[in-house]
Order: sequence, then C-alpha cells, then structure tokens
Amino acid sequence: MIRLYHVVKSYGEHDALHDVSLTIDKGEFVYVTGPSGAGKSTLLKLLYGAERPTSGKLLVGGVDVAAIPQHRLPQLRRNVGIVFQDFKLLPRRTVGANVALALEVVGAPAEQIRRRVPAVLNIVGLKEREDSLAGELSGGEQQRVAIARAIVNDPAVLFADEPTGNLDGGMAVEVMEILQAINLRGTTVLVATHDQGLMDRFPHRRVRFVGGRLVQTSARARA
Repeated sequence: MIRLYHVVKSYGEHDALHDVSLTIDKGEFVYVTGPSGAGKSTLLKLLYGAERPTSGKLLVGGVDVAAIPQHRLPQLRRNVGIVFQDFKLLPRRTVGANVALALEVVGAPAEQIRRRVPAVLNIVGLKEREDSLAGELSGGEQQRVAIARAIVNDPAVLFADEPTGNLDGGMAVEVMEILQAINLRGTTVLVATHDQGLMDRFPHRRVRFVGGRLVQTSARARA
C-alpha cells in the first residue's frame, strides 16, 4: 500500500526527514510517533501530496506521489482521507454540508451524496446531528465530523495528524475507537501522535522518528 525509498525532505540546510525507507501493508493500522519536530507531520504531508520530497521515492497505492504532476493531485486525494488536529470544518455550515463538501468537489451525483452523507455520519455516531451547525458541536463531535468527511469517498488509506491533540481523554478515546473501526472495515490507517497512553490502550504497529530519522519500527500488532 505505502512504500518509501530513501526519502529526504530538506528545508534549506535542515533535513526534516533524512533517508527514510518504510513499508506499510494494505489494511495496517500504524502509529507514526516521536517527539515534537521529529518529522511526523512532514511524513504525512509528503504522503498525501501537500509537499514534495527533496529526493527519494514515495508510492501510495502504486502511485509515485513524488513524481505525480500537480494537476493530478486531486485525483490522488480521492483515494485518501485526511484528518487534522484542528478539524478544518466550516463552522457556519451544517454537519451534513461539511461532509457533503468532500463529495461535491469530486463531482459526485446528488443521489450519491444524499445516500453517503447519513451513512458515514451513522458510522461516527452523529446521524442525528446532520442538520446541526458544525460550530455548535463539542470538540469531540467536530473531530468525528472531520473523520466522516475524510471517509465519505471510501478512501483506501486514512491519514490522521494528531487527531486527538485538542481533545480531552474521554473524547480522545472515542475518536480512537472510530479510527479502529474504520481500519477493521479494510482501510489502511496512519495516525501521527505522541500520546503514549492512547498507543498503549490501542496497540498497533509503531514507527518512531527522532530528528527526522526513522529510528524504530515495531512488528505489526496481532489481531
């Protein structure tokens, strides 16, 4: 599913990532962990095409993300979902409208939108809040809306960058349970986090970065 070969990402003289080679198989749930500034977010940005590597090769679903032309990036992103720490919702639009936006931008027909939006809201436990304004929800509910938006296109892989960073303990657990459930449906999930407690509570394979270098990778967690 994901292959990195000797990837380097430099900003001037500073290497945010240095000579990273990594394999993540289809259907895995993987934590990308390490201290602040270790390169976790940079790795995810490279994988979904928000930034380009300085050198090396990245394959996501067989597509070389490093070489794909700029005009083809939207096509790539139809096959990936992205969840951010700060939700990135439109607070004055309804929950349903926020989720539908991900389908509208790829030209999905109206009937598909009407069918898919309540279905994914049901997955994240928010079907009854479809007509609520996103800005009126709690932080945990907003993150669940963000997850629904990320999976409404049925992506092969889901990237979550510190998805529980702005949430309290109980809400963070709820979000992790939803991400696990999505993974069990067959989606490959990568979660960038430094929350040791959550990683211990929801054990999965870990890849650890320090100073832009991949320093440790654990075995795939047993089912």
